[in-house]
Amino acid sequence: MTKQTFGATISALRKEKGMTQLDLARQMGVTDKAVSKWERDLSFPDVTSLPRLAEVLGTSVDELLEVKTAAQEGPTESKVPAIVGLVLKAIALAMGVGVVALTIMDEVTPNDAIRLLGIGLACLALVQLMHTGDE
Repeated sequence: MTKQTFGATISALRKEKGMTQLDLARQMGVTDKAVSKWERDLSFPDVTSLPRLAEVLGTSVDELLEVKTAAQEGPTESKVPAIVGLVLKAIALAMGVGVVALTIMDEVTPNDAIRLLGIGLACLALVQLMHTGDE
């Protein structure tokens, strides 16, 4: 059986048995609305009823509970490194633009301009180091 949601598993197994939601509901002692909610992943059967549900559907509890989770869909990559890299590039750009603008307005000393550009270069170096670890 392919991995799918719990509700999809119940629905597929029920249909394989040629049962309606009402048939399953009667065997489980619940309403057909409850079965409908299970199959749409809006609610879940009581944990104590899982052995009976598995028996009615002709499977094991283990097989019944083997559903697809976010972790099984595939690893999701963290966006934090990309955001940090973007922020560092933005800082470097801001330092460069700031030095140019302040120099045009004659509001920065050469030593301060070098410090600001140094900060920008340090940020670019950090971005480069982050990308070196990816390879």
